[in-house]
Amino acid sequence: MELILKEDVQNLGFKDDLVKVKNGYGRNYLIPNGLAELATPSAKKVLAENLRQKAHKEKELVDAANTTATALKDLEVKITAKAGTGDKLFGSVSNIDLAAALEKEGHEIDRKYISIKGGSIKRTGPYEAQIRLHREVIVDFPFEVIAENK
Repeated sequence: MELILKEDVQNLGFKDDLVKVKNGYGRNYLIPNGLAELATPSAKKVLAENLRQKAHKEKELVDAANTTATALKDLEVKITAKAGTGDKLFGSVSNIDLAAALEKEGHEIDRKYISIKGGSIKRTGPYEAQIRLHREVIVDFPFEVIAENK
């Protein structure tokens, strides 16, 4: 089944992408939830026209994402968390905590665009996350989890 995505769908594609999925996934999940529409010949023509008109705006968005990416590369973030003996944390550090730390530094990034390699963090030390600023701009962002002083 060929569909046109109306929104970004994780592990499938971005808005306005033409994707092929299994019939059940398309009929039972994507279309009823408003995430996609059938890729009929007329819908494909409308999509092509919309993409042509968006090309200039898209370039501005990519430029803005690149400037944010260079600013993030210069940034050094340390997240403090309560830790027990050794380097084991009480609880964990996730993309929500990283988004909050970036917001304190002046970069508002939605947590769903941040993915920490290995999932949630349970120990102190240096880690790396991928931040998707735009479909074409993905930044590998190093940060560190440190123990909170008692």
